[in-house]
Amino acid sequence: MAEKIISPGVFTNEIDQSFLPATAGPIGAAIVGPTVKGPILEPTIVSSYSEYVQIFGELIESGSDKYQYLTSHAAQEYLRQGGPLTVVRVGEPSLNKATTTVQAGSSTNVFQLEVMGSGPSFNNSSSLDSNGRLAPLTSSIGNDHFNSGSFGGRADNFRYEVSQRNLAKGTFTLALRQGNDETSKKKFIETFENLSLDPESPNYILKRIGNQTTTIVTEDGQAFVQQTGEFPNQSKNVRVKNLYVKTPNYLKEDGTINADAYGDGGTSIPILGSGSHGGAFGGLQDGNESSGDFGIQNANHPFNFYLAEDNDTNSQGVNLDGSTGTTQAVGTGGYRTAINLLKNKDEYDIDLLFLPGILDQNGANSNLIVNDAIQMCEDRGDCFLVYDNTFLTDTVANAKTNTEARNSSFAAAYYPWVQIQDASTGNFRYVPPSVVIAGVYHFNDTIGQPWFAPAGLNRGGIDSAVQAYRKLTQGNRDDLYESNVNPIATFPGQGVTVFGQKTTQKKASALDRVNVRRLLINLKKFVANSSRGLVFEQNTTDLRNQFLNVVNPYMDQVQANQGLNAFRVVMDDSNNTPETIDRNQLIGQIFIQPTRTAEFIVLDFVVQPTGAAFPE
Repeated sequence: MAEKIISPGVFTNEIDQSFLPATAGPIGAAIVGPTVKGPILEPTIVSSYSEYVQIFGELIESGSDKYQYLTSHAAQEYLRQGGPLTVVRVGEPSLNKATTTVQAGSSTNVFQLEVMGSGPSFNNSSSLDSNGRLAPLTSSIGNDHFNSGSFGGRADNFRYEVSQRNLAKGTFTLALRQGNDETSKKKFIETFENLSLDPESPNYILKRIGNQTTTIVTEDGQAFVQQTGEFPNQSKNVRVKNLYVKTPNYLKEDGTINADAYGDGGTSIPILGSGSHGGAFGGLQDGNESSGDFGIQNANHPFNFYLAEDNDTNSQGVNLDGSTGTTQAVGTGGYRTAINLLKNKDEYDIDLLFLPGILDQNGANSNLIVNDAIQMCEDRGDCFLVYDNTFLTDTVANAKTNTEARNSSFAAAYYPWVQIQDASTGNFRYVPPSVVIAGVYHFNDTIGQPWFAPAGLNRGGIDSAVQAYRKLTQGNRDDLYESNVNPIATFPGQGVTVFGQKTTQKKASALDRVNVRRLLINLKKFVANSSRGLVFEQNTTDLRNQFLNVVNPYMDQVQANQGLNAFRVVMDDSNNTPETIDRNQLIGQIFIQPTRTAEFIVLDFVVQPTGAAFPE
């Protein structure tokens, strides 16, 4: 309401036109696959590869040999440019997690710690069998098997240590140490000082460390993560599984220690000392070339995925084609559950999905996983899948045939495999395209925009690739591109480069190109996120203007950054009729002309006779 002016004077008003147009925040990709350790079927965001290694591990060591999952390779490629990256570890949710019980004296249990995730049970003396598989441990294994007897410790596992205690205050200090450290050279991972067993204390152990566990619940075909436990986890490595001793009222009214609260003068507080705390146990084996479940092509270097045999029920193995219930649940079921979890776009903000090692056209189960992934991306409408459709030695003809069954603008396939050098071991490995394409897409988005083509010499170079398994000719690239397979080319002096950006959509349209599909994904994400705050507001002209004041500046930005040739946003009486308003709806239409890429540069060299005039 305008201010009523009665007598003469100078009156000032404020008109704020300095608002900054909203911009899209970091989104990130998702990678689904097995890892060395970490939480199972819990989408977890990491921002760097060091954080990935801390949570999910990197290597499995067997004597002098080291093995790495494709999941780790893909994460490393993507995280070269930073995060965020959502990682979902597949595996059996019931895989045993190691625990350790902290005692007071020789018989009084105080509390029990449980590792956040599960890991493989290999020690330093494990070796490869005649089939090139890691041999499982045959010795009797307990909860602390990593750090006892002849098993030897691993850096990925933990020791615990109670380093200080104060009986007068009823407090103690708990530290987690690296599993293979030395007493003279302790390597601390986490330290929690002044812990208390008093539920009323701000340093109560459950409050400081946490006791939440997660379970996967499926209702009406939808999967989601359910938390149990009243105290959120503050530790990145362990949770309190059981608490056996509580000390309420540990102080008397005069502030002195109440010995009766501890039962025996304070000895129910953990004693000074240390103990072992390992990862979960369960044999882990690698498939060989003949099994081919994940396209392992080199039996001498079984580093890709660690697979269970068909008759092996160990819960760490991943076998898509196993006939037993256990392996089936771990393999196909684990992947399908992970993909189902990612359907929730309100909780998991991703725009890319990678399934490194899952090879399309490799049996009914792997095909089912790819189908699920594409359907998930289409249902969300804001996520794009990069999948693998060939084995290492497959030909161009195989790549074309394997892509014929696909018809979606939300997916893309590449050919051939490429060789990389494993930074952790120094060994050279061939990996399927999705592993390195993860890094290409992120590099494209970092130096350019999501609506730029992740291809070509400027943004499609695969710096980590030593060579491609096949050096494609122009004719090979023509055959592949005609069948919607994106070639990975090798150019002398310019390295290995992605040289195509088609989706698997068969119908010729703007959406048969990756850059246009990802443009739409980006626009839809921004508009949906920025409009969420308008829901339940009064459906008036002012509300329409609020929408336009946010969306139009952003569309201008996209156009200025070469994503659009032209656009128009319509939200007025033409599409918001009285009937529409009575249905509690607000309708907007966004018309766009995407910027196309120059994929075919045609140059005419016209040779003219001497004396001919050059055209103006």
